[in-house]
Amino acid sequence: MSSWIRWHGPAMARLWGFCWLVVGFWRAALACPTSCKCSASRIWCSDPSPGIVAFPRLEPNSADSENITEIFIANQKRLEIINEDDIEAYVGLRNLTIVDSGLKFVAHKAFLKNSNLQHINFTRNKLTSLSRKHFRHLDLSELILVGNPFTCSCDIMWIKTFQEAKSSPDTEDLYCLNESSKNIPLANLQIPNCGLPSANLAAPNLTVEEGKSITLSCSVAGDPVPNMYWDVGNLVSKHMNETSHTQGSLRITNISSDDSGKQISCVAENLVGEDQDSVNLTVHFAPTITFLESPTSDHHWCIPFTVKGNPKPALQWFYNGAILNESKYICTKIHVTNHTEYHGCLQLDNPTHMNNGDYTLIAKNEYGKDEKQISAHFMGWPGIDDGANPNYPDVIYEDYGTAANDVGDTTNRSNEIPSTDVTDKTGREHLSVYAVVVIASVVGFCLLVMLFLLKLARHSKFGMKDFSWFGFGKVKSRQGVGPASVISNDDDSASPLHHISNGSNTPSSSEGGPDAVIIGMTKIPVIENPQYFGITNSQLKPDTWPRGSPKTA
Repeated sequence: MSSWIRWHGPAMARLWGFCWLVVGFWRAALACPTSCKCSASRIWCSDPSPGIVAFPRLEPNSADSENITEIFIANQKRLEIINEDDIEAYVGLRNLTIVDSGLKFVAHKAFLKNSNLQHINFTRNKLTSLSRKHFRHLDLSELILVGNPFTCSCDIMWIKTFQEAKSSPDTEDLYCLNESSKNIPLANLQIPNCGLPSANLAAPNLTVEEGKSITLSCSVAGDPVPNMYWDVGNLVSKHMNETSHTQGSLRITNISSDDSGKQISCVAENLVGEDQDSVNLTVHFAPTITFLESPTSDHHWCIPFTVKGNPKPALQWFYNGAILNESKYICTKIHVTNHTEYHGCLQLDNPTHMNNGDYTLIAKNEYGKDEKQISAHFMGWPGIDDGANPNYPDVIYEDYGTAANDVGDTTNRSNEIPSTDVTDKTGREHLSVYAVVVIASVVGFCLLVMLFLLKLARHSKFGMKDFSWFGFGKVKSRQGVGPASVISNDDDSASPLHHISNGSNTPSSSEGGPDAVIIGMTKIPVIENPQYFGITNSQLKPDTWPRGSPKTA
């Protein structure tokens, strides 16, 4: 078991990693040229013996060549030429260095497929001339050519211009040999009839309506005489050009709205460099709603849309056929603007079933208008399953008037029109109704509790434990007593009559005799039972005995 863990644990993983590393180096070594060393992203050839005769190449169709970003060559005296197809396989190449070697010639299209090249160093080689056509399509940040025996001619004046444009300190170290084989600093080189060309583009008003045609003309000048060509980029509209020496014209027909904002250039180029004159094409066209989708829920509810138009169109929303006046709760938001294309949404804060319905977007400018409609369902109606498709009300928003909002500010504030925000209004009404119902229920319950407590408190105050809910005590009668009654009380310390009368004098208290008691508004005659209240026979009056009963001693 221990051996299994040892060979299938971290140790085994490290062993497999080492094996793959060895295989990788082995594959690179198989593809790497003789006298060079290769890694996954770099090739360097610096051993002068035996050295290389041609530019190093990896094996044909090798996937490794696309990953090479740097090639370093030094001390290769027999390397003299870079052909057109020597570097084309290294499409990811960024840095190219060939120093202290025998390089004499570079083909014009040698770097045609190496658009990622940024740094080139050809120091101390044997270059006598180098055309700018090699590098005009590259965005070089560094070009070092120090130590080459350039011949003083108009062909290398572009190097001076390039170094001056880059503010490179290497300009002071560049020299060329004149007819007397004397070194002349390139910064001081003056060649007659050798200068930068110029281009002048003459164009009418380049604001044109979609579907129309337009013609541009250009003239170029320079010595040496420059070549002229048009750079139209990825122009969609049909176009054709005519050139004659230093004059040229470009005609664009049936102009498409997709070409609005595109740049058109007239370029003049000669040995020294190039110049260009450019204009931007502006196309006016009617709005088009290219995208309108059902609402989506994010931080807010959003009905997304995309509108194209130039000049920028005014946007107006309709809800179930009525104008939707926007407010801070329902408003149009433009999130992205791409020249003549606007991406945004109708934003709704906490919409309810009252906001369900058909929303129509109308985009309008001076060239026309477009409209599209979408059905929105935010939530179900009360008592109806949210998955059902309820019948939307015909009109929820009242039509207070038209407010054509521009895409820059889609909230209508200029006309001071009251907002028709149904969501907010309806929500407040529902909240008020619910609040009233809850408050009324609570108040009613409290009243019932208070009445119950007051009833208990009243009973407790008089100490009448046997009273009924209507305030009458239990009447106990003795046989032969007749209608006379007494009010019972469990407390033997005092007469209940004392608690009831409480010594109060009322106008009716004297009526009915001294043995009558008043409870509430009712006068009840009472005959005390001496045995009930624990009074001895001696304390009883003779006239308190019932009629027909014998007296005891």
